[in-house]
Amino acid sequence: MKLRDIPTTAWIGMIGIAIAFVFALFAPLIAPYGETEVVGSVWQTPDAQYVFGLDNLGRDILSRLIYGARTTLFVALAATVISFSLGVILSFTAAVSRGLVDMIFSRFNDLMMSIPTLIFALVVLAVLPQNIIVLILVMAILDSTRVYRLGRAVALDVAVMEFVEAAKLRGEGKLWIIFREILPNTLTPLLAEFGLRFAFSILFLSTLSFLGLGIQPPSADWGGMVKDNKDGIIFGISAALVPGSAIAALAVCVNLVVDWLLKRTSSLKGGRGDA
Repeated sequence: MKLRDIPTTAWIGMIGIAIAFVFALFAPLIAPYGETEVVGSVWQTPDAQYVFGLDNLGRDILSRLIYGARTTLFVALAATVISFSLGVILSFTAAVSRGLVDMIFSRFNDLMMSIPTLIFALVVLAVLPQNIIVLILVMAILDSTRVYRLGRAVALDVAVMEFVEAAKLRGEGKLWIIFREILPNTLTPLLAEFGLRFAFSILFLSTLSFLGLGIQPPSADWGGMVKDNKDGIIFGISAALVPGSAIAALAVCVNLVVDWLLKRTSSLKGGRGDA
């Protein structure tokens, strides 16, 4: 693959994601003010000094948006990585083992997926201690059920191929078959799904924070910023629209990259079929 083969929409998505990660990594150096620093009056309108204005407590919205990128991306990325690790390992194990193992894993996964995700998360987070570790684990476990469903589907397609059967006849173990035979041949659709799950995690975290069970104050995250400033919309204050726009923009950027990956996967399949 050459760089010129990457479409403009994918470049836009990758640049947007890169900007968000730069803000997250270098937030203390980029943000003009501290994360919780009160610098002026409540809901002060944007001007040359405060580009996006001030929030409901007089904190700089731009600074909190930059710090919020760090919290939002870290939690969403950590939850996505854990959910993918768990979902892929369990789904590939089920696809290779078949029989009773596959049935138990799949029926338990169906049971978990039958429970509304948001309601389940709200109930669990209301009972457990509210900290970032618990939040990440709850998000990861709930999201791993979706990863399991896709992982099992693509793994079953590969598991019946001749090179996998040859590996079994050589006496290779399940871990070898999973990581050396199946995983490399399912990587592209899994990467596309990883992007979708990452975008979903950002939206899900923002929803939980908006409902008061996500990132807790005074830490900044985009969903919490929308919650803090939502009352200003009644008075024509746009403070809540800035983090809301950031959430939407990042989700669109991720989906642009995922869409390119999915199209690339389809073209690769078509090319192999024609050969």
